[in-house]
Amino acid sequence: MALTHTPVAPTSVHEGILRRQSLRESAARTYARSLPIVPVRARGLTIEGADGRRYLDCLSGAGTLALGHNHPVVLEAIKKVIDSGAPLHVPDLATPVKDAFTTELFATLPAGLVDDARVQFCGPAGTDAVEAALTLVRTATGRGGLLAFTGAHHGMTAGALAASGGAPDVRVTRLPYPYDYRCPFGTGGERGAELAARWAENLLDDPKAGVPAPAGMILEPVQGEGGVIPAPDGWMRRMRALTADRSVPLIADEVQTGVGRTGTFWAVEHSGIVPDVMIMSKAIGGSLPLAVIVYRSSLDQWRPGAHAGTFRGNQLAMAAGAATLAYVRENRLAERAATLGARMLGRLQGLAAAHPCVGDVRGRGLMIGVELVSPASSGSPVPPGRDSAPDGGAPAGDTGAPPADPRLAAAVRRECLRRGLIVELGGRRNAVVRLLPPLTLTDEQAEAVLDRFADALAAAERAAPHPDDPAVLG
Repeated sequence: MALTHTPVAPTSVHEGILRRQSLRESAARTYARSLPIVPVRARGLTIEGADGRRYLDCLSGAGTLALGHNHPVVLEAIKKVIDSGAPLHVPDLATPVKDAFTTELFATLPAGLVDDARVQFCGPAGTDAVEAALTLVRTATGRGGLLAFTGAHHGMTAGALAASGGAPDVRVTRLPYPYDYRCPFGTGGERGAELAARWAENLLDDPKAGVPAPAGMILEPVQGEGGVIPAPDGWMRRMRALTADRSVPLIADEVQTGVGRTGTFWAVEHSGIVPDVMIMSKAIGGSLPLAVIVYRSSLDQWRPGAHAGTFRGNQLAMAAGAATLAYVRENRLAERAATLGARMLGRLQGLAAAHPCVGDVRGRGLMIGVELVSPASSGSPVPPGRDSAPDGGAPAGDTGAPPADPRLAAAVRRECLRRGLIVELGGRRNAVVRLLPPLTLTDEQAEAVLDRFADALAAAERAAPHPDDPAVLG
């Protein structure tokens, strides 16, 4: 009797892989918990799962995929290296692939840095580039302290964690980061940014502040994990001026904001500042692991081997990265991100007017955040960006702002996934829905993303328990 083969249903394959992952992988896994999908094919904005479903990916590898999944120029660059017979792995040796990547990277740098720049290739992750930047400035200055900001996220290794917002390590001096919607000074707007700048200046100049001269200041031009919070341009210029005047190297963490994401090639270009050190990863590898720091030559004081790593010569990542950098530059995708991002922000702000649970909509370019709140708990907030309400009432910022609603944000993420839209959360209490679509996003795709998000928001809002419900009141 002939044996017949019974095909395995896609759903069975999908569920089996997820089950084995939960049994084998560590409890530290994150995205896999909130996004129970098994990608098997991907192109551009679209992912196809093992269960046959298609998704619009607005996570983009946490901002890594500037050109989306499997862009033809990236695949061609990778194939070219593979077919050439060139080594796929070298340490920090010079190669034609590395030379081409470095040349393309330098072509994108701010004008005030490119003529005096050095580049250090680090390990494969952005957090290693952060560690390299901290080692660099400590070596160059002979000092050990560091200035960092509330809400920051710089990575998961020891030094990077110490500079991040949730760290218990108090050896890093924490400064207030301007946050319009929840201003630490209760003012918001230009006044809140001015007070934050004064705080930093006073701390550096007060001999009794208990803060010795630091080795450097590290900041994100737009805080990503902190909740998609753009730094005001004027405040950025103040930070540049006060660090320059006091010979404190300024480190800009462009791991998530770089390569056109915010509407300029590098986010520091919005304010026109030129930092002393730029930290780069994610998109610069064209979807493959790569991390570098670029810095002023005067800081290049370390000895050979002072910051080394086995995988700092990733040839495929350099080839994919060079192709990505060139494509973004030549096709003016940063400008495209600025235009399309402004349009998406406008529509999302329209949603905010119709949904009280949307406390704030903010971002730059295609780095967008929607903060969800429980408005019935404390009334409507004053719109951010104003020093006071038009009638002279409560100022903008944290004064009057409803509490964050992480449960609603999680519900919106689930409803988005049910509708084939992948988003992720961030912010202080994980209540900010983050959109990081690829820079190749079309107008039609942007509308599809916003349609699905609006539908998911409405569904989650309908299903949320009312604050007056006895179950909620306890």
